[in-house]
Amino acid sequence: MLTISEADIAARITRDNPWWARGKDAVIEAKHPRRVYFDLFKKLSLNYSTRRATVLLGPRRVGKTVIAKQSVYHAIADGVPPENILYASIDAPIYAGIPLEKFLSFLPEKPGEQKICIFDEIQYLKDWERHLKDLVDSYVDVKFIATGSAAAALKLKSRESGAGRFSEFLLPPLTFYEFLQFSGSEDQLIEIEQVGNRKIFHAKDIDLLNKQFVDYLNFGGYPEAVLNEEIRENADQFIRNDIIDKVLLKDLPSLYGINDIQELNRLFSFLAYNTGNEASLENISRESGLTKPTIKRYIEYLENAFLIIKVSTVNENCQSMQRERHFKIYLTNPSMRAALFSPIREDEKAQIGHLVESAIFSQWQHSAFFRNLRYARWKNEGEIDVVYLQDSARQPRWIGEIKWSDRARTNFPDVAKHMMTFYNRHPSISDMFLTTRSYSSRKKIGDANVDIVPSAIYCYAVGRNITKGLNDEFFAPDAPADDVEASD
Repeated sequence: MLTISEADIAARITRDNPWWARGKDAVIEAKHPRRVYFDLFKKLSLNYSTRRATVLLGPRRVGKTVIAKQSVYHAIADGVPPENILYASIDAPIYAGIPLEKFLSFLPEKPGEQKICIFDEIQYLKDWERHLKDLVDSYVDVKFIATGSAAAALKLKSRESGAGRFSEFLLPPLTFYEFLQFSGSEDQLIEIEQVGNRKIFHAKDIDLLNKQFVDYLNFGGYPEAVLNEEIRENADQFIRNDIIDKVLLKDLPSLYGINDIQELNRLFSFLAYNTGNEASLENISRESGLTKPTIKRYIEYLENAFLIIKVSTVNENCQSMQRERHFKIYLTNPSMRAALFSPIREDEKAQIGHLVESAIFSQWQHSAFFRNLRYARWKNEGEIDVVYLQDSARQPRWIGEIKWSDRARTNFPDVAKHMMTFYNRHPSISDMFLTTRSYSSRKKIGDANVDIVPSAIYCYAVGRNITKGLNDEFFAPDAPADDVEASD
């Protein structure tokens, strides 16, 4: 049997690093649109003043490799010699079993010069976290960047073994704000009004904006699906085959030793179909046929792999249950539901309402304050879709209801009755919001304003505020980044 030769490995390395011969113009990813996270990632990953590797986490196909290679382009433009930057995709079969330190032999021995080493899909190397930590400690002139899609293992291992040596960076799916930018329709659909030091967002044509919003719900979370017309026409195959199936059939089973893949697939399909609905271990077990311990374990895996978001409940007194009986599950990217089943239509009110709720929660997952979000549920069918708890006192600061109808135009007291009940119990609430399909207004409940705004505008505003805040570094973890009247 033949073994892989050093010459074959060197040839593959040379092929994957075309900038060695042709400079920064060989980085074709530099021509791709940049995610709004790029500047922040570049600042973190190319900071030579700290001896830390940057571990870029996120679901498949959200642009991790692209953003890493765009960093290569900018590093060369900033003066790093092209031959001092190495990229290797660890999942390539030719690299099987090769220790990370072996790749350093392909970098020139130039003491004192800045160097960069990028390991793509690093989770495919056993004990990667131990090896990467050793490299960070041993090579002071090299900045290490690692990417990985199987975020469950990456997050766990980077925290356990890389304490003080790894900086984690999450790259989530596209926000609706980015979706409109990538599709070139933002200026056509969004009007920005400057009022003092605030920006207020309006829809130039709410019907056209809603059509774009429904497109986003169906296939909008992935850059390729927005930019590539062929993928847009076959978005269900792209998302299902290249994203969902690889995580469910390959990543999670290999990382956690899952033997019954069909069990995991069946559970995810059930959760995806019911995104935005309240659930419990009891009803999931009854519907799926899985045991409660298995469901609990699989939900944790799916959550850590950035496929789902689990949101806990509080009661009308804003107290958490001692034993969690109910919770909500949202897809981190609502377009996964369309890929598994069928695209949603704008007039399918029953289903689209839950997808709209999922989309807005998926914007919040980009934020530092996401951990403080809950929903409220109490007897007599009282419910609040979103409750933001202050860190210190655990009191609600703002609440919201997410709807895909315009009933608030003619019957606001009925639509907002649960908000009124909750507000009367909690004077700490300073702001409230209510989303609609197309209606905008501002009402009062007690001393608090209720901003009534179309869901598409609200979703755009959340994504814009959070991503702008990340780039400008003024976003405070306890600040509600859902303001439609956004500071910019």
